[in-house]
Amino acid sequence: MIMELEGQSKLLRIFIGEIDKIGHTPLYEAIVLEARKQGLAGATVLRGILSYGASSTIHAAKLIDISEDLPIVLEIVDQESKIDAFLPKVEQLFEECGRGGLITTEKVNVLTYRPKSRKS
Repeated sequence: MIMELEGQSKLLRIFIGEIDKIGHTPLYEAIVLEARKQGLAGATVLRGILSYGASSTIHAAKLIDISEDLPIVLEIVDQESKIDAFLPKVEQLFEECGRGGLITTEKVNVLTYRPKSRKS
């Protein structure tokens, strides 16, 4: 299945911690799997090296003091209607996890979205 995505779209950005889990599954993995299941265009998970949030606790990736709770940022881009329909599921996953986080959205303009070319 090849998805088309071009022009005005929406970016969903989710900030969580690396230790956030639902059972034994990392929260970021549960969100990505659900995004794929719901047919969203794609998702990317990024691991940060330094952060703090609502608790003001610093989380850092240093050799001497390796944090077990590095920041994780998920980014998902798709049509606004599909992102809006996905948000209740993200909220449900946050509830199941029992941890905090930050969810933001913004309008984006998709210039190119296509699979890698296959040479014959």
